[in-house]
Amino acid sequence: HGAAVCLYQRTNGCWFAAIYAGVAIHFSGKMSRLVLICAPICTVGCAIWFGFLLDFIMQPVLLLLGKDGYKGDVADAAGGEEVENKQSGDKAKESAKKGKDTSKSKDKAAGDKGKDKAKKAAMAKKALPPLREWEEEHRPGGMMTILREVKQAQLSSIPEAWRETYRTQRAFLDRSPLALLGRLVLSAYLVWSLASMGPKVGVFVRHCHDVARQLSNPKVVTKYHDRVKGPVLMDDYYVGYKWIDANTPKDARVIAWWDYGYQITGIAKRTSIADGNTWNHEHIATLGRTLTSTEKRAWNAIRHIADYLMVWAGGGGDDLGKSPHLARIGNSVYPDHCGDDDPKCSKFGFYQGGEPTPMMAKSLLYKAVKHNLAPGVKLDPQYFQEVHTTKHGKMRIYKVMNISQESKDWIADPANRVCDSPGSWYCVGQYPPALSKLIAKRQNFAQVEDFNRGGQKSAYTRMVEKERGGKHTDL
Repeated sequence: HGAAVCLYQRTNGCWFAAIYAGVAIHFSGKMSRLVLICAPICTVGCAIWFGFLLDFIMQPVLLLLGKDGYKGDVADAAGGEEVENKQSGDKAKESAKKGKDTSKSKDKAAGDKGKDKAKKAAMAKKALPPLREWEEEHRPGGMMTILREVKQAQLSSIPEAWRETYRTQRAFLDRSPLALLGRLVLSAYLVWSLASMGPKVGVFVRHCHDVARQLSNPKVVTKYHDRVKGPVLMDDYYVGYKWIDANTPKDARVIAWWDYGYQITGIAKRTSIADGNTWNHEHIATLGRTLTSTEKRAWNAIRHIADYLMVWAGGGGDDLGKSPHLARIGNSVYPDHCGDDDPKCSKFGFYQGGEPTPMMAKSLLYKAVKHNLAPGVKLDPQYFQEVHTTKHGKMRIYKVMNISQESKDWIADPANRVCDSPGSWYCVGQYPPALSKLIAKRQNFAQVEDFNRGGQKSAYTRMVEKERGGKHTDL
């Protein structure tokens, strides 16, 4: 509805809203989470529509109270007045200058009369329509002049008979008592309709308020009710991040799934390997493959890029619940992880009884979450050493043993960063040379969201495309 109003009014604000809507729709189609950027323009569209309704309801009342109604085609009138004023001035100057006899002046005036009428008609036809109140601009020229030229071209393409019919009907709606009475009745009906929506609006507002409160609650601190203790504040995540801040070197790097990247940076004040702004799918896949690999294979990679390993544990959306997604994402770039015959990485997960599959049981992520909790599950201390587990067991932190100082120094060296242009502040890092064999196994990923068309399609992507096309696969 708001878009329809903008098509009717075509104000500068509406042009901006149209551009914003186009950009928001384009990017929200690329990635589902980016649909959030459509929220502001949807709100603006609703406001435009309800503002139009309010103006429509109040217009007949204001007309009855004395407001000026439709004045006709002011463009032609303005053009005609401009021509008349110019011609009157020219005639006065000509009479004062020449002073010829009356008969000769009358003959010349009669001869010029036809020319004046033709010239007047031509100038009126070329006269640009005046800008409306919201289109005015203090400086001449620019986009406003282009806008007036476009409007003139549009007006010239409409037959004069149609324009005259519109003027007549438009004036009738603003000046006829019968038409104003009908508009008052319609306005009253609209007011009644809007008033009847009151209960639904209240329900919608309460729903929005409840959702906003849920989303605004910090995820690192929650409250639950214990039958014995009553309300209990569960701040394991926050305390865990503060422990990292207080007990690790300032230049420490923490590897964890990207979900916690911002919290590692903002609360723990340490470098994270990935966060919510990491759009490089190949990097996310490398992280997923590493965490879901066997303990030794994971350590071989992690020792070159991180100093500490952090996992969420304790159930309720912990890393084990997410781990099948990590394995599948890793397989989309590293086909040797689960194999092209298993694009969903079903071999990485749990059986119905809750027992882990062999691939899951051997993974670093499973061992880090279940370390010394499940029978026979323990990390090898020569690879990872447990340094902290929070009170409720929601966060577990391990120190990476025997890190590669050579790789750490290489990454920290500004000379090894790639800048988008010489002297730029935007310079991204690179993987250390020690990981070149691992990185060479990657296959560029052609995403379902279509951010990257250039890479090969993974087995998972091909499966999704078949399912979307109605051709389901047994994979």
